[in-house]
Amino acid sequence: MDFLILIAGIAGLWLGTELTVGGALAIARRHQLSEFFVGLVILSIGSDLPELAVAVDAGIKGLMGNDTSGVVVGTSIGSVVAQIGFVLGLAGMISFLTLPRVVVVKHGAVLLAATALLFLLAFDGVVTRTEGLVLVTTYVIYVVALMNGENVPDEEPGHLAGGDWRSWILLLAGLGTVIISSEVTVTSAVNIAHAFDVSEALISVLIIGLGTSLPELSISISSILKKKTQMSVGNIIGSNVLDTLLPIGLAATISHVTFERNLLFFDLPFIFILTAMVLGFFYTRRGVTRKEAMFILGFYAIYVAVKLMQF
Repeated sequence: MDFLILIAGIAGLWLGTELTVGGALAIARRHQLSEFFVGLVILSIGSDLPELAVAVDAGIKGLMGNDTSGVVVGTSIGSVVAQIGFVLGLAGMISFLTLPRVVVVKHGAVLLAATALLFLLAFDGVVTRTEGLVLVTTYVIYVVALMNGENVPDEEPGHLAGGDWRSWILLLAGLGTVIISSEVTVTSAVNIAHAFDVSEALISVLIIGLGTSLPELSISISSILKKKTQMSVGNIIGSNVLDTLLPIGLAATISHVTFERNLLFFDLPFIFILTAMVLGFFYTRRGVTRKEAMFILGFYAIYVAVKLMQF
């Protein structure tokens, strides 16, 4: 029964994200906000609402005496691996993916640095409130620097009708769905972990992490079908920077987050190696072909197999 509830919770997270992003986009266009602002703030953060909602909910539970750190860390790590391994690999099977070298160096370096920073802060097995604040601040600095480095037009005509009271209802309904679904997801994941006597982190990495990556998968496939492959890759890289820093950082500022040793010494190094490998494809080969995409998917399959062996 808990498995069905978990699936329902993940489905609710996906639905809530779709409603929230749809409503926010309509409001943004109604008020003639720039496409840059919409893409950076609404789409990147909006597609990561499931991870953020799970992290905040788990952090509040920790404040109440129920340590659900495994759910926070597992969901964050699982999302990063799923996005850079499964989502990007699948996108590469559909279309040739490219990125300018300057983008690879700039944002790739930030992503690798974010992974290294998380490793260092969690090295003692605990991410404290102060360290959580460091993670959150680092992400805020990244976003501010990114915005300052772009030429944002003062005004841009809206392209779609909407943004009236119906869009606000859509936005609020989406946020409400995400909040309720995050509570259902966290609770069911903890129950499943206890029932099968496995760690909450393992359930979160394999199931919740992949499930909460559905918005990125949807955006990436949609971008490819619209011949905007760079937007697809950019969404994945931007989401991974956020998932590495913000969910664990937010949860830790509410209540300290414990880090299991296998996640610290296997999962994070795996993420670093896989990310460096993918960035290497973009830099040296000018993109990811189906051959490289198959290799990335194979690497992800190995990761999943190793994690399944821990059951």
